[in-house]
Amino acid sequence: MLITAALFLAALFVAYANGANDNFKGVATLYGSAAATYKGAVALATVTTFAGSIASVYLATALMEAFSGIGLVPAAIAASPDFVLAVAAGAGATVLLATMLGQPVSTTHALTGALTGAGLLAAGTQLDVARLGMGFFAPLLLGPLLALLLTVPLYRTLSALARRFDIRRETCICVGAREFIPVRQLPYHAAVRQYTLPAPAVQMAVGMREECVERYQGRLLGVSAHEMVNALHYLSAGIVSFARGLNDTPKIVGLLLAVQALNAEFGSWAIAAAMAAGGLLNARKVAVTMSKRISRMNEGQALAANLVTGLLVILASRFGLPVSTTHVSVGAIGAIGLANGSAHRGVIGGILASWLLTLPVAAMVGALAYVVLRSFH
Repeated sequence: MLITAALFLAALFVAYANGANDNFKGVATLYGSAAATYKGAVALATVTTFAGSIASVYLATALMEAFSGIGLVPAAIAASPDFVLAVAAGAGATVLLATMLGQPVSTTHALTGALTGAGLLAAGTQLDVARLGMGFFAPLLLGPLLALLLTVPLYRTLSALARRFDIRRETCICVGAREFIPVRQLPYHAAVRQYTLPAPAVQMAVGMREECVERYQGRLLGVSAHEMVNALHYLSAGIVSFARGLNDTPKIVGLLLAVQALNAEFGSWAIAAAMAAGGLLNARKVAVTMSKRISRMNEGQALAANLVTGLLVILASRFGLPVSTTHVSVGAIGAIGLANGSAHRGVIGGILASWLLTLPVAAMVGALAYVVLRSFH
């Protein structure tokens, strides 16, 4: 009973760290494009991620089996409480550290690293290196590359369709009680300098380009283009968050299945609750990095990034491929930044460095935890 409780708490620790680092990623574009407030975005992320977590019991069982460790190491080792606790410690500690630093890293990457580190010590030459490479590392590398390759063409296609239906973007500033005054298109980071306003005169402070917002002018099928894009943007953010819950929950539940600590359904509910708590309590630093620092985007560009992210993650979850929602989402948002010229290369470089460090750090912590746990025997 004590071992079961320890395993359960370890899995909840990983889930909490995952929620803190990952929950906001599905709605980062909403906050980044000023379509939603932080509270509104995190509320949507919490509800839709929870729904994806519960759906994973029925739609993503292959991922549960993959991250149980069975097949990667001998079944006897995968079912060892010491091995499972070491993997949970390595993954959870790594993700939580990155969260405190505001770096969006992959829980999938951290779990893979911890499985590798603990597996090398526990199984030695019996660790299936070929399966590790093809089943884990290849999807992790392909995810962001596919996101980059798909997002830019999709964005350009949507832009061409907008021009075809005479839907235009206008840059606006808020004056008083949400009065929008169209101004000319300005390059990114250009200063807002002077405007002639209708009487009565309204005082307006000088600001930067980021203080403006963009709205879509025109109608499509009798509906306001801006309202349609806004609704689709919210829908796509919910889909990405659902996909994240669908993709990440079974990987953590897999830790419990290997030692038969809990059944899959109850485990998914518990993991979903811990992920929600992590997202509500500790997501802000990563949220700012994902939403504000990688690139600037309007709602149409954000919609394109979300559609690609949701599609790739849902397909990967369905076919048991352990892609990282983080990698795919950052790849899509970064692609928008490259397309519109607003990508912050220094920030993207820092994120890539954190990705490179995730696996070895998780592997070392997982190996160290295994050594410590075995020393008690």
